[in-house]
Amino acid sequence: MRVVFLSGGTGTPKLLMGFKEVFPEEKISVIVNTAEDVWVSGNRVCPDIDSVIYALSGKIDEGKWWGVKGDTFTTHTALKSMGFDEKLMIGDMDRATHIFRSELLRKGLSLTEATERLCRAFMIRAEVLPMTEDDVSTWILTPEGEMHFQEFWVEKRGEPEVLDVIVKNMDSAEPTERVKKSIKRADAVIIGPSNPVTSIGPILELNGIKKMLREKFVVAVSPFIGDKPFSGPAGKFMHARGLKPDVHGLKKFYGDTVNIFVIHNEEDLSSPDTVKANIIMKSRADMIALAEKIAEIIRDA
Repeated sequence: MRVVFLSGGTGTPKLLMGFKEVFPEEKISVIVNTAEDVWVSGNRVCPDIDSVIYALSGKIDEGKWWGVKGDTFTTHTALKSMGFDEKLMIGDMDRATHIFRSELLRKGLSLTEATERLCRAFMIRAEVLPMTEDDVSTWILTPEGEMHFQEFWVEKRGEPEVLDVIVKNMDSAEPTERVKKSIKRADAVIIGPSNPVTSIGPILELNGIKKMLREKFVVAVSPFIGDKPFSGPAGKFMHARGLKPDVHGLKKFYGDTVNIFVIHNEEDLSSPDTVKANIIMKSRADMIALAEKIAEIIRDA
């Protein structure tokens, strides 16, 4: 049996850490959002891809759920002291990943090929795939104007009012052949509890992806408890799309691409397309327990 994850940052990497404990890692493929990628200090930063790689390799900083645990920030601090305003606070080991990737891209390798080499360097057996090779980017429309997702979330701390969320160049973006192949051969697809609008939405909007998912058994893990997201600006983004940040809004957003929604066990909802579980992954045991529940749902499908 093979499974495919659709992933952004934070929530889904947590679930992946649990899933690889109950499922053969080499049977896991992860399709990762690239619409939040950005060039910083001459290097290509892929926040969601890096979080997946660090989580699967056991190197992720579990305090922040981004970056490398135990990382230092000597280079970032030195740049700041020289008057260079580096927009993202990048750790030294994390920067090494960006340099590795960027040099491969400059040599003509694709992002898919560069990601594959990074996985080998981190001794990851799962398949990690950028969703597209096309240049797409998420922009947030606010009363202050239009800004890249990273500016909104990192520089502005997610504080501005959100009027709309726009993913530029999506009309012409295509999933990679590796992405299409991974979905075709999968026995099930798992949409992780990442931000629906900015993390999972861009993957779903790629040409042909929704049609492919309708032919598969798809499980989506809710990123909401009641009407509150686990973390991040998911609530603001759902409201900007005219949806409530809860299970009902999630169902409307994903539509007919999902067969089963995994919701928190305290939710006041019972329907044929929902399964309740503890989706708050505070510990490694919680991650494994949720992974076991999802694996059970897939086996019983």
